[in-house]
Amino acid sequence: MNAKLSTNLQRDAGSSPVHLQYGALCYRLDDGKLQVLLVTSRETGRWVIPKGWPIDDTEPSETAAHEAWEEAGVVGSCKSKSVGSFSYTKVRPSKGNVLCLVKVYPLRVRKLVSDFPESGQRRRKWFSVKKAAQRVAEPGLVEILREFSPRLLN
Repeated sequence: MNAKLSTNLQRDAGSSPVHLQYGALCYRLDDGKLQVLLVTSRETGRWVIPKGWPIDDTEPSETAAHEAWEEAGVVGSCKSKSVGSFSYTKVRPSKGNVLCLVKVYPLRVRKLVSDFPESGQRRRKWFSVKKAAQRVAEPGLVEILREFSPRLLN
């Protein structure tokens, strides 16, 4: 975790625990142009990446791929090395808000399927990296998107 993110988390969390999540940065090359897939959140309809809580006995990148399947119908291959982390506050009206740290794993999309677990609850859309960075609200995710390049994954 970079020093800036660590400082921001400590400031935002105070004495509250920080909850870990894993997210998938789903991407493809379309006619040589990099695109990323965003989904809408169920509660607010904001554009986000697929993400979720750790799954017992499952590697972080596999959890990220599982979330991409559940939330967006993504089939593809996920790298095991994270491309960064960002924090956000998860709004939970009945349970209280929690601060989350999301470790992000790149996932190259082979195909999208129309029948997936949360298909009726979310929208999904391909964006250029620049447009995706304009659509998401979390500053740390904006930074990850702006710096992302599949050439850096080797």
